[in-house]
Amino acid sequence: MVRRPMMIMPPLASRPVMYVWNGGTKPGPLSVNIDLSEQRAYLFKGGENVGWTYVATGRSGFASPTGTFRIMEKIVDKRSNRYGMIVDQNGNVVNSNATAGVSRIPPGCHFVGARMPYWMRITGYGVGLHAGAIPNPGYPASHGCIRLPRDMAETIYQHAPVGARVTIMH
Repeated sequence: MVRRPMMIMPPLASRPVMYVWNGGTKPGPLSVNIDLSEQRAYLFKGGENVGWTYVATGRSGFASPTGTFRIMEKIVDKRSNRYGMIVDQNGNVVNSNATAGVSRIPPGCHFVGARMPYWMRITGYGVGLHAGAIPNPGYPASHGCIRLPRDMAETIYQHAPVGARVTIMH
């Protein structure tokens, strides 16, 4: 049997492949090495490379931390308590780029945290890996978290237990 990596092409063929995963049948927990300069994560099982994915890490002013971390908690359907939007009582967006405790909330409105599906916390101060937009593969775009393509976020979530190692380097 020939094993081939799963490759996903974005809708526009001129865009790069977003990730490769070939670790579904490999035993052992997943570990993740994130290269900030490449905006890619490399995935390992049993010390063997089983794939890679584009990521979007912290943009200017919102640096992602570097070092070795462990996944501290996992939540399938998390919302940010820091970044999101302000909506009125009818659900209309009043401010699409709000920061809790900083952005003014008009009367009758409320803060709604940004969706962070497949949340995997790696710090005690709100940084983690999760599904999110990667608007320009190869370039930072987040508030410090590590955004992943949705399918790859789900895959990592399924294969990386609490305690799994995540290393972030320049």
